[in-house]
Amino acid sequence: MSALPRVYYSQQDYLEYERKATYKSEYFQGEIFAMAGASRNHNRITENLSISIGGYLRGKRCQTFSSDMRVHIPANTLYTYPDVVIVCGEPQFIEDEALDTLLNPVVIIEVLSPSTGGYDKDSKFSLYRSIPTFREYIMVDSSRIHAEVWFKPENGFWTLRQETEEIKVSLYVHTIDFTLPLTDVYALTQDLTPAS
Repeated sequence: MSALPRVYYSQQDYLEYERKATYKSEYFQGEIFAMAGASRNHNRITENLSISIGGYLRGKRCQTFSSDMRVHIPANTLYTYPDVVIVCGEPQFIEDEALDTLLNPVVIIEVLSPSTGGYDKDSKFSLYRSIPTFREYIMVDSSRIHAEVWFKPENGFWTLRQETEEIKVSLYVHTIDFTLPLTDVYALTQDLTPAS
């Protein structure tokens, strides 16, 4: 029995397909990967992050985009949908009329799910580091109280600045000088497992 051959798509094929699709897919090196639906806690945490950070940034030079804003990394071909991104200054998009694919996030926040957490922490973080403007990566677990903040200063190295499993702790988002209480991040979530 022979394996089915892989089908490879151009980036333009992917964008045409994606803009007509009723569900979101990622693209990487010629392959398209359907994204799974998110849990209630995942959606609640993403919304809480958008409200807290978006409210803080109102009227400032930075702004947030939610999980419907596609991000592209030309250096490695990835097209993906982070849960929350922050852009400072003018947003830059791929060169077409749609203005729906962002190129210059400075902060990326991923809400980790049991099925995608390993990918978000390892391979995806590695791919994100090819974005020249990218300076801060925040991961928030949706199944337990746990968060990490990674930061890269100008001409520096990525460093784990904060990791916590305590709900009464606040995360510090260095890039935008913002303190984010985890009680706000996890507000209205349900059935979180205890930190291990």
